[in-house]
Amino acid sequence: MKEKKQVGIVLLLSIILGAFAGVVIWCFLKAVAVCTGFVWDKLPEITGFGFFPLILCTAGGLVAGIIHKKYGDYPEELAIVTAKIKKDKYYDYRNMGGMLLSAFIPLVLGASVGPEAGLTGIIAALCYWVGDNVSFAKKNAKVYSELGEAVTLGQLFRSPLFGILAVEETGSDKDEDGPEPLPRGEKLLYYGLSTAAGLFVIKFLDHIFGKAMEGFPSFDSVSPGSSDYLLLLLYIPVGIVLFLFFEKSEELIKRLSALVPDIIREAVCGLLIGIISLFLPIVLFSGEEEMALLMKDPGAYAPLFLAAVCLIKMLMTAFCICFGLKGGHFFPVIFACTSMGYGLSGFIFPGQTGHAVFAAGMIAAAMLGSQLRKPLTVAVLLLLCFPVSIIFWLFLSAAAGSFVVTRLGRGR
Repeated sequence: MKEKKQVGIVLLLSIILGAFAGVVIWCFLKAVAVCTGFVWDKLPEITGFGFFPLILCTAGGLVAGIIHKKYGDYPEELAIVTAKIKKDKYYDYRNMGGMLLSAFIPLVLGASVGPEAGLTGIIAALCYWVGDNVSFAKKNAKVYSELGEAVTLGQLFRSPLFGILAVEETGSDKDEDGPEPLPRGEKLLYYGLSTAAGLFVIKFLDHIFGKAMEGFPSFDSVSPGSSDYLLLLLYIPVGIVLFLFFEKSEELIKRLSALVPDIIREAVCGLLIGIISLFLPIVLFSGEEEMALLMKDPGAYAPLFLAAVCLIKMLMTAFCICFGLKGGHFFPVIFACTSMGYGLSGFIFPGQTGHAVFAAGMIAAAMLGSQLRKPLTVAVLLLLCFPVSIIFWLFLSAAAGSFVVTRLGRGR
């Protein structure tokens, strides 16, 4: 009876934490959307000064640098958050104010990053705070932090299954000094309940107050033909090359950033964002709205321009991450690969939208498969915007990319 009661309490806490994570995610994203609209639309209109983002982004970068100097180098990448939880069985929540501001500022300033890195760190920290302040939750604090991560990723990528897969595949090993790990079946039940509670809360808040985040638009279903399959021999290598380009860019820009003093580094990044906003705004932000524009009228862009946008977007993402206006890279990379897919498709089959979708999906899958080396997780992630009808080919491309970079000894 006592054991059943404990299981019931864990189930209840899982649901409560999932709902709480949903509220935090929704409020954060809503605040980002409102402030972004004010900074980029209202303020230039009010002031009548078209160069206003240049000044504001530079000033915002300075503020971000000061926050980093005081609180630490937040937000941490998703892989780092997960690795800390796996190694230390803990995630420090004492700098919560710094975490929130460090995740918030880059998104509002238009940095080429996504919200997933900042939000997963915030949710993990909140779950450990609960573990330290609610006596019964303490021994399962790590499980609750994983539940929070699953809810966060599932909501941001509109795929509860991706959230569960991403967290479960990086789940920690047994802690020799702690309690026995929960059985996988039991843990998956908690994942499911927590994720469902989070998504329900977010849907409810969206219905009452309007959507906090539009998310990536979805491509229509496509029916690949023999020519599409043949061109996998082109698209998979392109995706792998893009991964190597992104990885090498990060390495070089990180070395460059080490030469620039703290605070100045973030200000330089803000200044660059402001300059780019005047000449090539399509490479800013995480990429959802830009992808919607591309899908609406792909013929409006020259193939060579789209290929250039892909490379510049990846460079900009690496620059923002290395120069302090940090965030996640999944959203920008998906947009960049889609741009490259549309560009190559425009060269080979001008005007064939269905083939463009297939090309974009295969390049994105090969690139992310090369980086993550988790083909199933990548395939589920890309259902964020690509049709389920090509999921097998997404998996195949991701697996091919994973295989090649494993042989090369690269990838994360």
